[in-house]
Amino acid sequence: MKTVVGHIAKGRTKSGPPGQLPRTVALIPDGNARWADLNGLTTIQGHLAGLAVGIARARDACELGIEQLSLFGFSAENWTRPAAEVDDLMNLFATHFPCAVEALAPLGVRICHLGSRSGLPEPVLDALDDLASATAHNTRMTLFVALNYGGRQELLDAAKYYTGSGEEEFWQLLNAPEMLDLDFIIRTGGEHRLSNGFTWHSSYSELLFVDELWPDFSRDCFELALAQFGRRVRTMGGR
Repeated sequence: MKTVVGHIAKGRTKSGPPGQLPRTVALIPDGNARWADLNGLTTIQGHLAGLAVGIARARDACELGIEQLSLFGFSAENWTRPAAEVDDLMNLFATHFPCAVEALAPLGVRICHLGSRSGLPEPVLDALDDLASATAHNTRMTLFVALNYGGRQELLDAAKYYTGSGEEEFWQLLNAPEMLDLDFIIRTGGEHRLSNGFTWHSSYSELLFVDELWPDFSRDCFELALAQFGRRVRTMGGR
């Protein structure tokens, strides 16, 4: 797996022993449309393949012992895509999210929405509510599905109600107050940016950018990426 390693930001605590898995991981999938084009498929077929990979990698993360996984599904900026593609994506979310419950609920995964509900079609909101209610009592791993999500908007929304004087009070106003700082962020598809993702939670994150298009991001690729994290020394601003 070819990788381009991003710079390390300061954090609040030192890392554990070499080889340790991150507690919290975010995946920024990129490359569904390019993968579909390379394989003679339609864009929505690429997104469908990407959704299946997202469910599979969430299952892997749970089996590997990750505590929280965040999966960037649809950004606030993605509304600017062609209307037909957006409509297809919303239909895909509404009709295929039940597959996530079938695959992940028996493993003990709790699924939560990260992002704004405003503007999402009712069938998608219903599907998100069903994900949350069907997995509410699970405790093995939490999966945050970032849908209609933007990091800056999350901060702006929180700032409207913030009257305190510290980080912890501000944290409680974010989309998902129980979401911890991200130890590790992995982006597929060869691009080297976070695309307005996880602005608050990425302050202390290790970054990894991989060349694989998202539908090609297998369990082996995931485990190799996690091994990269295990080899890093995180001084978190100290010595």
